[in-house]
Parts: sequence; structure tokens; C-alpha cells
Amino acid sequence: MSIVGVVVFVPLAALVLSLNGITPASFLATAFSPSALAAYRLSFGCAILASAIDVVAGLAIAATIVRYPSAGMRVLDALVDVPFALPPAVTGITLATLYGPHGWVGSWLIAHGFAVAYTPAGIVLALAFVGMPFVVRTVQPVIAALPREFGHAAASLGAPPLTVLRRVTLPLIAPALLTGFALALARTLGEYGSVIFIAGNMPGKTEVIPLVIVTRLEQYDFAGAAAIALVSLLVSFVLLLTINALQRRLLDARSAA
Repeated sequence: MSIVGVVVFVPLAALVLSLNGITPASFLATAFSPSALAAYRLSFGCAILASAIDVVAGLAIAATIVRYPSAGMRVLDALVDVPFALPPAVTGITLATLYGPHGWVGSWLIAHGFAVAYTPAGIVLALAFVGMPFVVRTVQPVIAALPREFGHAAASLGAPPLTVLRRVTLPLIAPALLTGFALALARTLGEYGSVIFIAGNMPGKTEVIPLVIVTRLEQYDFAGAAAIALVSLLVSFVLLLTINALQRRLLDARSAA
């Protein structure tokens, strides 16, 4: 409990104390200014979308690694952890180089009328990259522990593969998928280093919450930075609390069944 107090509650208390001296009117004007609202929409929207993409792709990757063991799958298994090892700035520079207007992939996409770098799509790409390992590593051991007899029994009764996935496999791994989603979301909501290089950082369009906070700090507006950080923290807490409640409901329903 003392460790939790030092790691969690002390920084939270420091954040609240940073608001000392700011009036309620100034707090509302800063925390809900047009630039802040645009950053909230962009950051939370991109983080939720990226985490949802990670759930789908992470499930496919984890299932492939578990179900089809081979030398190639061992390489894929190792590559899953690359986002953990790469510094965020290296990730951002690499993605911006590849998907930029003159990059190998970016130039081809622009020629076909689709831009990634310096758009919200680039932010989603960067967030999905850094969040993917959390989903794969959460779901992978659960898939490995699944009794294959359930799927075989359903298939022997004539159920097609998609029905087996929807009616048998997904209900069993749903709590793990939600956990992976929550971990990826928590990771991506505060991502800064890998995003700023590919986002373009255009005010009101591709400016994420961490960048708005850093900009306020560079202007010595510590109270304004704390106000935006507090709102972001509260929204993040509500989102994660909702996901945890849904996960408990799924676990209770599975236990009752």
C-alpha cells in the first residue's frame, strides 16, 4: 500500500497542488479552451480507435503464433516485443520516414490519394504500433490454455469457423481481450515521443494532449498545464473504470455459466 501511495497518490496530489491559485473560471477557460477540446477529441478518439485495431490484429497475431508453431512464428513472436525495446522517438522518426510524403510507403499512398503522415491517420498508426504488444501478450497465454475440444466439438456438429470463433472462442477470451484493450488504451493515451514526429502538430487538427501540456509548460503556464492534465486524467480514469466493470461482468457471467 505504501508503494501505491508513493507511485500513484503522491504524483496525483502534486498535480492537484499545481492548481493552487487558479480560479474556477480560469480553470474552465483553460481546460476547456478550443485548443484543449480539439486535443481531447483527437487524443481520446485516436487512442480508442488504435486500441480497437490492436484488439483485432493482436488476437489474430496471438492465435497464429499459438496455433501454428514454427521457426517463422518464433520470429514473429520476437518481433511483437519490438515496440517495447524501441525508444519512442526512434519509433516516431521511423514511421515519419516511411509514411512521410517522400517515404517508401507514404509516397505510394499519396499517389493513390491517401496521406498518413501529418494527419490523424498517422497518429492512429503510431499509437497502434506502441499498443500492439499489450494485447498480444495478454491474449496469447489465454489462447494457449484454451481447451481445443470445445472448438472441435462445435465444428463436428457442423458449426462453420466464424460461428466457432463468435460463439465459442470469443466468449472465453473476452475478459483477456478487454484487459489487453485497457492496457493498450492506458499506454496510448499518454504517448508523446512516437506521435509528435508523424502528427504534424497542427494546432486544432493534429495536436495531441501531451503536446498541448508540454507547450503550456514551455510557456511557464504550469497551472494551465496542470488543468489540462487533470481533465485528461479524470476522463482516462472513467474510461478504465468502465472497462474494468465490464470485464468483471463478463467474468461473473462466465462463472455463473
